[in-house]
Amino acid sequence: MVSRTLARIALLLALTPISATPVLAQAKDSVVATATPDTAAQTTTRATPIATVYPAEAAGDGAVSAGYAIARWAENWTRYRDPALRDDPLDRLKFIPIAGRDDVYLTLSGEIRGRVDTVTNPGARDAEKIRQRELRLFAGGDLHLGSHVRLYGELAHGGVAGDRATQAGANMRNTLIVQQAFAEVSTALDGGDVGVRYGRQIFADGPGVLVSQGDAGNIQVVLNGARGWAHFHAVRADVFDLRFTRYGTGGTGDDRVDHARRFSGVTTGIVLPQSWFGGSKLYLEPFAWRLRRDAVTFGSDTAREARRFYGLRLWGDAGRVTLDWSANRQSGRFGPRAIDAWQVFAAQTVRLGDAGTSPRIGLHVDYGSGGGAYRNGSLHNAAAPVLDGGYFSYQDAFSPTNFVAVAPNFTLSPITRLRLTVEAQRVWRAKVDAAVYAASGRAYAGTQSVRGTHVADVARAQLVWSVAPRVSITGRYEHLIARSVLTRSGFDNSDCLSGWISMKL
Repeated sequence: MVSRTLARIALLLALTPISATPVLAQAKDSVVATATPDTAAQTTTRATPIATVYPAEAAGDGAVSAGYAIARWAENWTRYRDPALRDDPLDRLKFIPIAGRDDVYLTLSGEIRGRVDTVTNPGARDAEKIRQRELRLFAGGDLHLGSHVRLYGELAHGGVAGDRATQAGANMRNTLIVQQAFAEVSTALDGGDVGVRYGRQIFADGPGVLVSQGDAGNIQVVLNGARGWAHFHAVRADVFDLRFTRYGTGGTGDDRVDHARRFSGVTTGIVLPQSWFGGSKLYLEPFAWRLRRDAVTFGSDTAREARRFYGLRLWGDAGRVTLDWSANRQSGRFGPRAIDAWQVFAAQTVRLGDAGTSPRIGLHVDYGSGGGAYRNGSLHNAAAPVLDGGYFSYQDAFSPTNFVAVAPNFTLSPITRLRLTVEAQRVWRAKVDAAVYAASGRAYAGTQSVRGTHVADVARAQLVWSVAPRVSITGRYEHLIARSVLTRSGFDNSDCLSGWISMKL
């Protein structure tokens, strides 16, 4: 019954005329802080990404975890043209031919996710714990009209119950939203693939810590506008001009384009020679972006911000080593003041055996400049277009602004389909006379006025059980120990415990 309902909704959505420009909404911070699900150990099982001449995993369409993409339109289920390859009755919903043609077909997708979050001392203040129950419902349809045209649409619902449920942000509590709706046209050109996509869409083309899809929330972060690409065998270029969104909590009519926030730029990619380092799969991605926000607050000042990002990312596999390194320089204007900021993120793991499930040891080292928010002159606070706060803290305790962190970690699979990751992180601030910031961009009040550099120590663990190709269960725990910078400003220790089950179509 549920599958038939999801199928009907997604079919109607995919066949809705795309001429009505979708309205968008920006994700807001939830009362209970959450984090983006781990994608460090990704597998591709049931579906393959959309094929391109450029390697699909590096095409800028987001990660694949347990065989399913965060951007469901990045999956390719054409193998199910052959009924003999279908494993269960739901597989027939992944390839529905139309008008008797193999190149005109509909793919349905969906997700049901139930989650529980508990946070003690929310905001690292001495306060009553918060416990919330959350529900996510997605239903999508991907309509291919031949080899050059496609339409994609996706409905979403987010529900919250428990402590302070009515205060939850609209990315957690949303009756119904047209989460994605776009038209896409593409063609082959000189041995490559070129195309353009227009409408509401998630964006994942860049370092994950800077361009999160907000998958921790019930509703994902979606943007509105155009993205174009030219992909060839070993190089690619993607350009985009997108506006953020302002979510409502009611039906589809209150999720509107936020013209006060615009994100545009270009991301390029180069496939490095596989012969390097004795056999590798590495990608080099230079990018140049612009983020414009009409009203941003730093310190006691609120002003228009036009921030430029010039960065470089190197990521992939080299033998048993998996790495993701990136650095970016930020310039521009905050009101009349110049912006001068930097960020560096360096994550790497080493597999201790030949098998893909062998234990891994890892380390990530992260830096974000800070300072100037409470003074005159240049602003040195680094920022992110769409921050993945869960990369630093499951309870979104930190932002890579005035931030230095070192975090060793260890991952093992004690039994098949079960993966455990444990991590210890030490956090300092980069500039002593500047504030410390949470993932929301909120400064920890008073931290700019106390001495010291040691902000916190964080211990956390994540357990993922892939029950079946469509079903996974995740549990997380984090213990944050406030150190001198926080304790001298009146902040305290905090714990976060989360668990969820996800069932995907």
